[in-house]
Amino acid sequence: MIMQINFDPRPVMAQRKLLAPIPTPEPAKFPYSDELPEGCRLIEETAPDWGCKVKIHTDVVYCERTDREGKPYPLKLQILEPGVPQGEPVWEVEKVRKWPCIVYVQGSAFHRQNIWYALPRHMRMAEHGYVVAIVEYRPSEVAPFPAQMQDAKTAIRFMKKNAETYHIDPEHVALAGDSSGAHTALMAGFTGDEEPDTDVYSDYSASVNCIVDVYGPTVFALMNYYDSSECHWLPDAPEGMELGGLNVLDHLDLADQTVPMNYLSPDKPTPPLLLFHGGRDRLVPFNQSVILYETMKKLGKEVEFYKVANAGHGCMGFDNDTISGIVLDFLGRHI
Repeated sequence: MIMQINFDPRPVMAQRKLLAPIPTPEPAKFPYSDELPEGCRLIEETAPDWGCKVKIHTDVVYCERTDREGKPYPLKLQILEPGVPQGEPVWEVEKVRKWPCIVYVQGSAFHRQNIWYALPRHMRMAEHGYVVAIVEYRPSEVAPFPAQMQDAKTAIRFMKKNAETYHIDPEHVALAGDSSGAHTALMAGFTGDEEPDTDVYSDYSASVNCIVDVYGPTVFALMNYYDSSECHWLPDAPEGMELGGLNVLDHLDLADQTVPMNYLSPDKPTPPLLLFHGGRDRLVPFNQSVILYETMKKLGKEVEFYKVANAGHGCMGFDNDTISGIVLDFLGRHI
């Protein structure tokens, strides 16, 4: 037999009076309830460990290029913007809020990107108070090198141009990427407003405060001189396609133009760099980051390098609080 309970509100209605709503735009100023029934556990003041709420602006067109046939090729940003924490006066805070910005280039072997691939990582950065702008670049089939770095620079300038719209501080911008996106970030970050470049939004600088490189290639010609599961020199390899569908080893002069270190010099300022690379990377040999690290050290550049012992190419070691903590610490000091 099922016992049915019929809660009767009438006794309460008889003992209390009907109250009018209390308009309280600021939640922290709403009246506190003193009720605490026996057995109810009270949790005192807590901090928002999860950080900011996040607003996502999808498919923001930052530039329109053309493909090889001359047809329009719009390029888009996916922008994660920290929201004003619940309890703060939104109409006041949003006027003055200026977040630092991370322009992120998603890796794709220089082919069409899966823009949302690393969304959990980006969400964590946005929750900690960073606007994250995920860059779509032209794939190598549409336009080879230096198209990708030019697109990244244009995206940086777009974000600075629209700083007020997305509540960013244009004086505090970082550039980051993984794999081919990291190569793009290095090239764009090392060259800034120098060539190879474009004149789109040229009133704004493409320079950044710091760079985060996650297992990016650096010297295409040397990739198969170290352990790899892929061929990197043939015309249809990702690196060959990035050169325009050419054999890398037969076109070393062109390949030299894609080497980030060739754009460094002892006298030219270089943004501080944070490097990560897995010790079991089967796609981009670990040595690719070693070459970059040793070159920057030799030139007296500021660089930090972390070898993630048994991590592969974007797997087995990168999605954790240890890595994100190192990134947040680096950004906190340099952005």
